Amino acid sequence: MAQLNTPYFLVDEGLLKKNLEILRQVQQEAGCKILLAQKAFSMFACYPLISRYLAGTTASGLYEARLGREEFPGEVHVFSPAYREEEFQALLGLADHFVFNSPSQLRKYAQRAQEAGKQVGLRVNPECSTQEGHAIYDPCAPGSRLGTTLANFDESLLPLLDGLHFHTLCEQNSDDLETTANAFEEKFGKYLPRMKWLNLGGGHHITRRDYDIPRLVRVVKHFREKYGLEVYLEPGEAVVLNAGFLISSVLEIVHNGMDIAILDTSAACHMPDVLEMPYRPPVKDSGKAGEKPYTYRLAGPTCLAGDVIGDYSFDQPLEEGSQIVLEDMALYTMVKTNTFNGMPLPTIALRHEDGAVEVVKEFGYQDFKARLS
Repeated sequence: MAQLNTPYFLVDEGLLKKNLEILRQVQQEAGCKILLAQKAFSMFACYPLISRYLAGTTASGLYEARLGREEFPGEVHVFSPAYREEEFQALLGLADHFVFNSPSQLRKYAQRAQEAGKQVGLRVNPECSTQEGHAIYDPCAPGSRLGTTLANFDESLLPLLDGLHFHTLCEQNSDDLETTANAFEEKFGKYLPRMKWLNLGGGHHITRRDYDIPRLVRVVKHFREKYGLEVYLEPGEAVVLNAGFLISSVLEIVHNGMDIAILDTSAACHMPDVLEMPYRPPVKDSGKAGEKPYTYRLAGPTCLAGDVIGDYSFDQPLEEGSQIVLEDMALYTMVKTNTFNGMPLPTIALRHEDGAVEVVKEFGYQDFKARLS
């Protein structure tokens, strides 16, 4: 591997392709279309490869939609909880599918979208929560702003709709999809004969080793065969699951009741989901605290006291310069990095199938300076 200065993200083309082969198999068996959710992964250097397997992209707003249109051959779908007037006008020239969050947004924009030849959908909330402990990622949590509940569904707007959309999952298996799909059909199934398509959203961990693909195929086929619908899935994580790494180095070891390894990688700046979700990212060749002979708290170099990745154990002691490889770092990492404390952004690299490492993007002082003035 090329010697790069840490920290840097490394996406492995072979591992990415392995995921894409699985997703292509699902599309073939289920007869559905799978889209790349760019909110999870928008490293467009990989789009030429991904576009050979997937049908298009999904966007959360103008910039993602533009990126999808410019860099990814295929369909462009966009959803926003509320569209801005000036952005909506620009989106009309970029997106193929518009999904609206509420009847009021539908009334405001749907006719213009239809007149421009676009497909129009409404995101619904089946009010069926299948998550535990991660309410921040639960669109069916009480008081959620995402999706129209049955009580708020306006049947007079049905002539404006080409499809329905629900997105309720986060890193979940197809049993949770089936539970949600049943709740959705019970509430909204009476409208499906009037629809052309159904979007089952994202959060499907399709490429995870224990994922039940046959169950997913059954759910998709049910809606296709019973209602004659085209079915879309829009996973982000499944596309790049376990295909990316964040390579870091130990700057110093300090002691305060335990050994603490200060890295050149920050949870707050380089992988905010560690603190937001929160979760404990996998680290290569490590164990849980106390499992192996040498336990360390891995922490970042910023002034935030809580800039902590987690507690890990290793077979050998860490020292200044030791390399730490954080795994499963392609998703919801690069898209969320920030320059708090003036922290440099990690370099982005791509390892091709022949082993050659290509530096895709490097960042410097101007990337920090230009953000705020």
